[in-house]
Amino acid sequence: MSADDSIRASGTSSATVLTPEGKIATRKASCSCGKLTVTTKGPDPERRSMCHCKSCQLQTGSAFAIQARFPREQVTIESKSTAWKFPIDGAKPVTYRSCDSEGATYHFCPECGSTVYYELAVAPDMIGVRVGAFTDPTFPPPMISGFEEYRFPWALNVAALPMPGGHHD
Repeated sequence: MSADDSIRASGTSSATVLTPEGKIATRKASCSCGKLTVTTKGPDPERRSMCHCKSCQLQTGSAFAIQARFPREQVTIESKSTAWKFPIDGAKPVTYRSCDSEGATYHFCPECGSTVYYELAVAPDMIGVRVGAFTDPTFPPPMISGFEEYRFPWALNVAALPMPGGHHD
């Protein structure tokens, strides 16, 4: 698949899940400006992870990243993305282990710059989506936490963080 594709669509999975109302479960993720979207149809992903690796920290600008991998056939991607590949051809290799060490292509909105989804070389039949792009508090929590040796000490103890003015900002 090329990053230059203006529309990517691969249909829906035959193994779908119904909501309590009897509808197919559909979730939509998007970039900040809403131009690049990922729609998933079917069951919630079996792999949901919180990653503390340095690549995820650098790529998201946060202490960790939370992502979910969906079977490619459950995903419809709409709009053009800009792709960034890791590792960078010809660059000095990084000195740390990361979840994308075997190679990844990150897709972000050319308008607002938000990364919405990615493809891993080791999982070509899957599309990874940044869970924050769903902006859905009902999204199921991560099942695993990886690369904790790079974890910020406070990252998994949010309740212990100081609360200026008595509330979280």
